[in-house]
Amino acid sequence: MTLLYLVRHGETDWNRARRIQGSTDIPLNDLGRSQARETGDLLARRRFDAVVASPLSRAAETGSIIAERLGLGAPELVPEVAERRYGDAEGLTGEQVEARFPHGTPVPGRESRGALVARVLPALAAIAARHGDGSSVVVATHGAVIRAVVNHVSPDTDAHLGVPIRNGSVHSFEFTGDALTLREFDDPIEVESERAGTYSFEYQNPLERDAAEPA
Repeated sequence: MTLLYLVRHGETDWNRARRIQGSTDIPLNDLGRSQARETGDLLARRRFDAVVASPLSRAAETGSIIAERLGLGAPELVPEVAERRYGDAEGLTGEQVEARFPHGTPVPGRESRGALVARVLPALAAIAARHGDGSSVVVATHGAVIRAVVNHVSPDTDAHLGVPIRNGSVHSFEFTGDALTLREFDDPIEVESERAGTYSFEYQNPLERDAAEPA
């Protein structure tokens, strides 16, 4: 069994402005760096063998901060765990998305949920295989990536429905053989869950709130 702890990157200015980021490379802001440090301190309650990260700077810096808090080397950058691509919706707020693409109008250039899962799951399996049985690995990634993995491996679990994936939140999974399963959504890491439930679901990327969107 290999444990993977998927961490959403810290806040950026576009998160604060409720703009869709996707593949646009927006850096952490000061609050985001503070969130990454707090998450690193929370994770330090357990033992980890490595940190890997999306190459987008907001996730790569989150991974670097966490690795430093855990006393580990710089994170390996894995392009396949980068954020979902949102095409022409990137940079827009929820209101602008609705005005420009009303009533589920397709967004040019948006990566499908199925395509996202198809690139992320093999990458997670490869990470688990590289580090081997008994290892624990932090994966600094993005909200839509985590949501897609949760929905794919645990579609019948209602504990996380309507719950946003917060900046800095931790979601733990395990690989046993070739099967990935969800252990904890918003993992409390022993006793306390940092700011659990602070945000309403409106905080989540508006395109990720659209449950009717085709896979």
